[in-house]
Formats: sequence, structure tokens, C-alpha cells
Amino acid sequence: MEGELLVGVDWDSRGYEVCLLNTDGQVLQDVRVDHQAESVAEFIADLLQRVRGDSTRIVVGIETPRGALVEGLLEQQIAVHAINPKQFDRLRDRHRVSGAKDDPVDAFILGDSLRHDRHLFHHVQPDHPLVIELREVVRADEELGQEFIRLSNRLREQLHRTHPHLLQLGSDLTDRWVWDLVETLLLSNRPRTRLRDLTRLLEQYRIRRLQAEDVLRIIEQPALRVSPGTTNAVRVQLSLLLPRLRLVEEQRRSCAQRMKQLLEAYGQETSSGKVQEPSTLEILDSLPGIGLRVCSTMIAEASHQLASPEAARYLRSYGGAAPVTRRSGKRVLVLRRYACNQRLQNAFFHWSRTSIQRDPHARAHYAAQRARGHSHGRALRSVTDRWLRILCAMLETRTLYDPSRLKIAKQPPVEIPEAA
Repeated sequence: MEGELLVGVDWDSRGYEVCLLNTDGQVLQDVRVDHQAESVAEFIADLLQRVRGDSTRIVVGIETPRGALVEGLLEQQIAVHAINPKQFDRLRDRHRVSGAKDDPVDAFILGDSLRHDRHLFHHVQPDHPLVIELREVVRADEELGQEFIRLSNRLREQLHRTHPHLLQLGSDLTDRWVWDLVETLLLSNRPRTRLRDLTRLLEQYRIRRLQAEDVLRIIEQPALRVSPGTTNAVRVQLSLLLPRLRLVEEQRRSCAQRMKQLLEAYGQETSSGKVQEPSTLEILDSLPGIGLRVCSTMIAEASHQLASPEAARYLRSYGGAAPVTRRSGKRVLVLRRYACNQRLQNAFFHWSRTSIQRDPHARAHYAAQRARGHSHGRALRSVTDRWLRILCAMLETRTLYDPSRLKIAKQPPVEIPEAA
């Protein structure tokens, strides 16, 4: 059995419950490690002392592969294996059918499972420092995007209370010129807005789909007759919402700029140095439909999977493109996969959605799936499957995307639904 010291780690917000076992399953010691720098360093040093400095003889099993202890173990080149919480719950039932749960016992089960069920664990690998930073920026940008949508919806609701005619200015109220106009109309003391002011505002933001005369006609429509208290309440809400919208938009712009910088640095550091061999980042950029945020998400969430020889299989399951089959007797049911990385799944969705608008090959494949009766989402997942096969072939041969090598099958035209 590889590894003479098996270590099971169950952690909480205060520290770690650790169980040390030998390859026969005998408990050597139960340890409580506090979430402090000194305690973590002393514990790792004790592990290395037990194996006389040979880190290859230590195998660690853990449920959540993150935290200071995991990073300290990886820094010492100690093998760390993580298991899915749902799988670990089944292993717990094997030891305790009563359903009882206890942190020290969980640590023992994690360590003991390394003896017989190590194939259920996945080997945790240290991430590139740029990938770690990129992952945090991508996730922060996602949270800011969700906050931006919430604030926009609240702005729409406030305008609907007193000035519903202003909603004709924009379908989503996410344009800066709309915010400036609302602020001028409802929060300033100016009696009215002149035509030349509207012309200057539209020219400033390069708005060509609307004319100043049309905007003036919209804003001159009468507001709803409500009580004075309601009008003042709406003004208070708008005075709080508009600065927050501008702040979130500015922060998202900063995140996008930082993503671009990190991707460029990552591409330079991971390039092979061969002039005629493109890097992984260049291969991703060559594919139609992959923008800054999709590319950043794929590098941040699946950098190890992209470098794996079995990248197609890992990416299909990890990104939710591979379906789940339930077969029992004569009954066969194929379902969408929900147990996956949601961020990567969303990135694949937007990649496929954009590619069918820009690439004729992807559009033809999508049309074929819709002609077979598949839904929009099911057809997009099929497009994702196709792109992943192409991507993995490109990664294996280190070539860029060349649409001239593909043939477009003749399919009936299918209307593409707009994104929600």
C-alpha cells in the first residue's frame, strides 16, 4: 500500500480534527489542530518527523480541499486526496448505519477510506499562483454581476411606482446615460430638461438608437398621481441606488481589466517557448464564442483538467455537459447533470450560445439538434460537447482553430431564442 502514514482530516471554522492510521487501519493518534499558524506548522513538522522527512510516505484524506492546512501540506509535497461530500456521506453510512455524526469519527473514516477506497478520492494538485488570483477575480466579478442585476431590478421597481413612462428609455436600465437622465429629472432641482441638454447627453454616451426629440417626448409624459410621501420615498431610494450602480459597474470594469492582465501573464509563463507551438490560452482564444470572462472562468476553474490527457472526459462531467443515465431493467432515463461546477457550466452555456451566433458550423449543429426535437438548453449542451471534442483535439495537437477543415451539414433554418 502506497504511503505508510494515513491521515484523515475533518475541519471546521475553528480548527481540524486529525486521525493518524497505519496501513493496517490501526489508529496511531488523534490530534486537534487549531486554525493558527503555529499549530499548523507544528502539526506538519510532526508528520514529517514520523516518516523521517520522507513526504512520499504520507497520504492525507480530506473532504474540502482548501485552507491553510492543505496549502501547507502541498507546499511540503505531501499527497492530499479529496472526496466529494456526497460520496463521503455514503462512506460514513458504511461505518455507522445509525446516521450519527462526529468530527473525530469523520476524521477516522477519511483516513481509513484511503486504504480501500482511494480510487474515490481525487488527487489535489497545487495551483499556479496566477490561477489562484484569477479564480478570485472571476468569482468576485460573478458576484458583482449578480449584485448589478439586483440593483437594476430595484431601480426598475422604483421608477415603476411613480414614473413608469421612463422605463421606455431602456429595457434593462443598465446604461449610464439612463442613470444620469433619471438623476437629472428626479433628484435635481432643475425645472425641466431642454432639448439641447438631451442632445449633448446622447452624444456623450454615443447613443444612436434614440433621438433627442423622442427622449424629450417620453420624459414629458405626466407621472402617476401618488401621495407626496411616496414621491419622497422614491427619491430617497434613487439617491441610494444610483451611486451603488455606478460603483458596481466600475468594479466590474476593474475586474475585467485585471482578468485581462492575469491571462496575459499566465499565457507568458505557461508558454512552451516554441515559436510554432501555441499556448493553451492562444488555443482557447482562437475558438469562436470564447470571450474574456468565459476564457478566464475556464482557466480559473479547470486549469488542471485542460492539461489532462483525458481532458474531454473530465471537462464533460466537471462542466455539466455529460448527461446522467439511469438504467434499471427495461427503463432507461437520460437526465441533465446537476452535480458539477456551476461556474464552469455557466461558462460553457454562454460559450455555446455565443458560438451559434458567430460560427456557421456550430449554428448548423444547433439546428440539427433542434430539428430532432431537442430543447434550446439540450441543443446547447450538444454544441458544448462538440466544442469540447474539438478543443481537446486542438490541445493534443497544439493547433489553433481552423474552420476551413470542417464541413457544414445542410440543415433547415432554426430560430435561435434570445438569452434570458
